[in-house]
Formats: sequence, C-alpha cells, structure tokens
Amino acid sequence: MVDSRYILTLYPLNNKVKEKVCVKNMQLSDSIREIKGIGEKSEKLFAKLGISTVEELLFFYPREYEIVENIRPINEVKEGHIVVVSGTLGSKPRLQYVRNLKIVSTFLRDASGQLEVTWFNMPFIMKTLRMGTRYIMRGRVINKNGRYRLQQPKLLSEEEYHKLLKKLQPVYPLTAGLTNHAVSKAVGSALKEVDLTGDYLPLEMRKKYNLILRKQAVHAIHFPKDKEEYMQARRRLVFEEFFFFALALHQMKQGKHQKPSPYEMNTFELPEKLMDRLPFDLTDGQKRAWGDIRQDLTSSVVMNRLIQGDVGSGKTIVAVLALLACVENGHQGAIMVPTEVLAEQHLKTFQEYLGPFDIRVDLLVGSMTASQKRRVYEALEMGMTDIVIGTHALIQEKVHYKDLALVVTDEQHRFGVRQREEFSQKGLEPHMLVMSATPIPRTLAIILYGDLDISVIDVMPSDRLPIKNCVVGTSYRPKAYEFIEAQVRQGHQVYIICPMVEESENMEAENVTDYTDTIKGILSPSIRVECLHGKMKAGAKNDIMERFAAGEIDVLVSTTVIEVGINVPNATVMMVENAERFGLAQLHQLRGRVGRGSAQSYCIFMAGNSSRETMERLNILGGSNDGFYVAEQDLKLRGPGDLFGIRQSGELNFALADIYQDAGILKDANEAAAMYTKDDILNLCKKYEGLRKRIMAYTDDIFL
Repeated sequence: MVDSRYILTLYPLNNKVKEKVCVKNMQLSDSIREIKGIGEKSEKLFAKLGISTVEELLFFYPREYEIVENIRPINEVKEGHIVVVSGTLGSKPRLQYVRNLKIVSTFLRDASGQLEVTWFNMPFIMKTLRMGTRYIMRGRVINKNGRYRLQQPKLLSEEEYHKLLKKLQPVYPLTAGLTNHAVSKAVGSALKEVDLTGDYLPLEMRKKYNLILRKQAVHAIHFPKDKEEYMQARRRLVFEEFFFFALALHQMKQGKHQKPSPYEMNTFELPEKLMDRLPFDLTDGQKRAWGDIRQDLTSSVVMNRLIQGDVGSGKTIVAVLALLACVENGHQGAIMVPTEVLAEQHLKTFQEYLGPFDIRVDLLVGSMTASQKRRVYEALEMGMTDIVIGTHALIQEKVHYKDLALVVTDEQHRFGVRQREEFSQKGLEPHMLVMSATPIPRTLAIILYGDLDISVIDVMPSDRLPIKNCVVGTSYRPKAYEFIEAQVRQGHQVYIICPMVEESENMEAENVTDYTDTIKGILSPSIRVECLHGKMKAGAKNDIMERFAAGEIDVLVSTTVIEVGINVPNATVMMVENAERFGLAQLHQLRGRVGRGSAQSYCIFMAGNSSRETMERLNILGGSNDGFYVAEQDLKLRGPGDLFGIRQSGELNFALADIYQDAGILKDANEAAAMYTKDDILNLCKKYEGLRKRIMAYTDDIFL
C-alpha cells in the first residue's frame, strides 16, 4: 500500500507501464523520520534534544556561529579565541591515557613560534599526523598552567579552508552521539522539502517593522550568507516570539484585570502581630510592597501583582504576610517555587514564622511517595491545610483545593504565563502574587509582566554586607584557590560555577566534572568537594544541595543549576569560571547565592577571554551589587547582534529572543500586539495552521 503522503501515477513507456512516485511537500507536523538520512538510532538521539517533528527541528536554532578567519601567526594567538594557524609538527605526536580520556598531543610550529596542540578521545588522528607535513588547524586557544594550548582543533585542507573562509557556520547544542554535521545536514534536507509559504504576519506589519518573510528567516537563521542576512533573520524570528507572547499577555489583561473577586479580605491582625515579633524591621521597600498587597486584598477585584526585588531584598517575608492574611480571613493559600530544595527551605522558614499562630503548612513535591502525596491531597481538599508549599506538583490534576484564595509563584520567569494560568484555575479566581528576583528594567517589566501591577523592593536589609567583587583573568587562579582555602579554614563554604557539564568536542570552557577532579587535587585533602549539574537525577541533585545547605560540603562545583533554589547563609565565596559566557543578569543572579549571612562575602569573576569588550562588560558587575543598575547598564552596552546567536540570559524561556539585547524589538512587538482583538487572533489561527499551537505555548486563555 502506498503511503498517503505520496502520489502514485502510471504512464506508458515503450508499451510498458512505468511507476513514478512524486513526493509531496513535507509537512511541519511530520516525524523527523521523513527526513532523508534519519533512522531509528538518529531519531532517538534527536528526541534527547526535544526534537521529534520537522517543525521542532527547524525551530531548534544554532546556539552560535563560527566564522573561519585568516591564518594567524602563532605568536599572535590570544587566550579564549578560536584561531586558524598553519605550520609543521614540532614534535612527534604521543598518545596518553588520563582517567577515561585518550589524549593525543604534539606541537605546531611556524616562523613565529610554536603552540602545544591536543585532541581528546581521537586516537585515530595519530595516523593522520606526519612530521614535515604542513597543516592548517582551527581551534580554541586555552591557558593551561600558564602555557597556551590549541585544544581539539579541526584539520582543514587548503580547499576546505578557502571554501569556509569568512563564511558563517551554524553550531548547535548537541547530545552525546549526535554531531553538529548531522544536525546541520538534517536541517538542510528539511528546508529543501518543507512548505514554509504563507506568513503569520501581514504585509503592512512586515513593512512597518522591517521584517523579512518567515520562510526566508527560517532558512537564513540556520544558513546565513553573511552577518547582515543573519541579523535580518534573527530580527524577524525574535519579533515573532515577542509578538506571540505579547498577544497572550494583552488578552489576559483584557480578560482578567479588574475582574471581580470572590475573596475580599478585611482582617489583618495576624500580619501585624507577626511584624511585631520579627527580629528585624521591614525595609521601606518591603513596607510599600505589603501596603500594595493589603490594598489589593481589600479591594473588590482579583489581585494580579508582581513583587520585583533584587536577590536578597526580602521578598519571602512579604509573601508570608500575604498568605497569613489569607488564612486569617478563612481561606487557603499556596506558594509554588522552581525546585524541591527551595520548597523545603521555604517550609522551614514558614513554620518558623507561623509557628505561634497555629497554622498548618504542608509540603507537596514530586519526589514524595504516593502515600505522602495522598495525605496532602486529602488535607487540601478537606481544608485542613492552610498553606501549601511546593513545586509543579501543586498544579497536577489530582490536586483539589477546598478554598484557594491566594496563589504565590516565586521566580516568575521559571514558570511562564500558561503555568500561572493553570494554577489560577485551581480556585474560583484566586488572587495572584508573583515574585521575581530577575533584574529587569522597569520599562521592560511593564511589557513583560503586562497583565500584572508591579511593586518594587529596591532597598536591601540593613544587616547585609555588600558583596566584594573582582574581575580577573585566568592567571589569578592560584591566588583564588589560596583565598578559597582560607575561607574554608574559617568555617565558610564556596561555590565554583562552570558553564559546561563535561568535556565536549569543542572544549570551549571549563567543565564541571573535569574541574571537580582537578580542584580536588589542588585543594587540601581535608576540603570536601562535590559537583552538581542539571543532568543529574532529581534525587541526586537534591541530596547534594541538601548536604551543602547542611554544611557537609565545603566547595560545590556547579553549573547554573544553583541559580535558583538553594539558600546557604554560610557560603561566602563564589568564583565563576568563563564569566564572559554568561549574561550580566544571570551572573548577578548567581552572585545572589552568596552574601546571605552576616559574614563578608566575595565574588570572583574569572574571564577566560580578557578582551577589552569582555572586561568592560564584566566590570559593570565588579562595580555594583545593584541588579537593576546592572540590568540598565547591560541594556546600554549590548546592541543588536552583539551576542551573534548566543542567548546569554535565561529569562522567560524564549527560544531565541533576549530581553536585554532585543529590548527595541520587544517594544515594537508589544506595540503591534496591542492592535489585535481576540477575534483577530482567532481569525489568524483559522487561516494559518500551526499558529494556534504557537500562541498556546504561552496561554490557552484566549480560546476559552
């Protein structure tokens, strides 16, 4: 039987019947197995990246682009840069075995000097390397023990070099077993066969905002001819992301703002008693935020408020006051946080504050046993639980609340609009309080949180000492290790942040697993060192974070998984390796893991690339602990295309857009979305198949 995707025609040729199969256009909804060259094994590898359809593949954007530059003399190479060098071997290649790695090393020599060269897990390259032969190599220069090394370079023939010179080559996020070439080839094949005609955005809008066609943009984001074409493609796709997000927000605002509330509250004796009992006075910012919340709760409409406060500004106690008021007025409250460890820490904090008031606070997280969850489900449905603290487990279908009047979500950008919607549907229109430590300038926050009223806590508690910062190159490492040892001897703890989990083909940055082994050999044997990263199982991650919080680990080498979700007042030092690979906002968020206790805290930003631009950007952090100032400066410093394909900030989970780099496009997209009514959007969804799905990624509220 012929697949319905194909048209089978018969026609006579030399008195015989000949079959001809004409392939129909590939559909975005088709499985990637329809792409030539992708079999069962490749399909499973792509699935690890979240790619199962042609559409998911085409919207799996390169994380950056490589440009092959001119050949450079060896004595001019710089640390952290990807360079092309040419020369002959200065020593016979040798193969070494270090732990689970097979390392090939040699030297490349030209008229200006020589450079050490290494390859990891490529023993077969020994057969390629010959003394006396001239090679062209392209790779990243790193500094290892004060000596430059070309790491994991690619060997280029003269023909390849001239063909690639000055061309943009896409580099994709990968998983073990899947190469960049395989992804690039699959994308190229799909683009040849898929039908991308038709455009979501009308001609007038494209003209007004200088946007190219969607079909052109999708092709060019993967395979741009030059930087100008890349910039045009990126602008179009970023605009589209922001536009759909803004559409969802505008519709939510129209539908929900000023909505009558069934939960008007008028009694606030318990919050006043709690404030009297606190061992500290609320800051002016906290008092203003609490005043805004109290006014919202006493009004006759549903509260939709964002509490935006810098890391460590004291948002949690404001949430405690709001939830306490909710319980005092006879209702239930819930607070959702992004990690189980943070949920458990909040549980202890809430129980400590609310202990004298005979209020039942329960925990609900995914790792609990079925029987533990069932007990909490029953207590919530019967109204025995006053306040529940948890993760996404709070919005599962099995969870039913008796009288949910207030919902608090902590770290708003981790959840997004749609998850907030799911939570709000657990009650009769509960009040919504959102908290975020992401330092977003107010001009952007008004757009990004368009359905929310905003309160800002802009004063830090008086008992917090300002963090001391320094921005240094890799030559400072030995001193940094000495300082870390000294802090541990004083009884404190340390974070070391690396941008990668394990060794990769490109060897672009320090990595957690290898770094952990290295630092164990450098620091005193008595210092307890562990590593943490996002690929670990949830139970293992929680165990590490709990042990660190309990003081059982001295130095935690981690990826950005600790950005949200762990509060360790005893941690006084953070060192960030390859700090240039992170956005300033994310670095500020990471820095917020220290300085949470009474002891002086320090943050060391280690730059693997010490170019003037890199140091200028990082020195913004070195000179200020104010997240909102950092965000404003980041906004000024970064112009369109500065990142050239690399999304450095993780806010709001956009696939390509960056709210700092693309602030201008965000404002344009918001302006365009404001022109659309609910009927306009529904008509667009009828006209363009797949558009509804993309808008529903943010919210399905407009279709109710």
